[in-house]
Amino acid sequence: MKNRKILILLISGVFTIASLTAQDNEKRNLIKFDGTLKTKYEWAFETSHGRFSVRNSRLGLFGEISPYLCYKTQIELSSNGKFEVLDLYATIKPVKGLQFTFGQSSIPLFNSFQTSPSSMLFANRSFVVKYNTGSRDIGLLATYNADAGAVPLSIELGVFNGSTINNPVWTGRASFAGRISAGGMQGLRATAKIHTYPYSLTQDYIFIGADLRYCKERMKFHAEVMNRHNKADRANRLTSHIEGALSMPLAKGRIFREIIPALRWDTITESPIDQGPDIHRITAGLGFGFTPGPFSSLLRIDYENYFVKNPLSEFLQTEENDSDKITVELMIVF
Repeated sequence: MKNRKILILLISGVFTIASLTAQDNEKRNLIKFDGTLKTKYEWAFETSHGRFSVRNSRLGLFGEISPYLCYKTQIELSSNGKFEVLDLYATIKPVKGLQFTFGQSSIPLFNSFQTSPSSMLFANRSFVVKYNTGSRDIGLLATYNADAGAVPLSIELGVFNGSTINNPVWTGRASFAGRISAGGMQGLRATAKIHTYPYSLTQDYIFIGADLRYCKERMKFHAEVMNRHNKADRANRLTSHIEGALSMPLAKGRIFREIIPALRWDTITESPIDQGPDIHRITAGLGFGFTPGPFSSLLRIDYENYFVKNPLSEFLQTEENDSDKITVELMIVF
């Protein structure tokens, strides 16, 4: 506990220095920082229990050392009460369109707008992200960006330890990942990805997934499907979701500048596909944005309705996991 306090004080000092020197380094983009704070209250109808929590408190420091070299560090002061080091990497850009990221970073399996707290459309993550594997690992990631006519094209290939974050283990079986994306973050975008994750003799996974996204300034739509195959016991876990949100500006809003209705349907199953999902969930949300720019700092209210046919192991840990619930969340992005 004492060491953690010292570490937090040192980190606070770094961000203080960064904020004081950011203006001097603005032209070179040497030091920049960002952050996200998410605090919420949840009520589970099945057990009549509620809880307050600080879901996320993230601080990031990033910048360019030169036109060919940049870096990023990010910490989580509180992820459900746990301190974590998230991003710790440097990126080399030897030629236009090609870059190599070395260190601890996101694996090319999940989309940042599904894993980053500041970009999610709901208080709780989708089944695809939450019930498959961790989103970060330590390794080397190569990315090539080009244009196929008028369509942006991205190819990512990576090799990782296969032990998730903050765990630099010695291993004889590395983890590999690849993703190809067509389209930009605005307009239509489609991706296909594959990831091998030989975590242990009983958990030797292959992930195959695809997603489709359409985004305009005030509208977002996303659909995704992913299968996790365990080579050890040949079991499959299929997860999917469809979600969308619309930002409606308030011309005369004084405190709130937009209203954001959102809707999601997600599923998870380990049964044969023709038997339908073991668990599916409908989430309806309503957000109230504080800023003129859409999908930023907001007050959010979500209602989750669960339909359970066969409860899976992760949902049996607490009665609240698959209980219908309502969540009130305040999210600040800076």
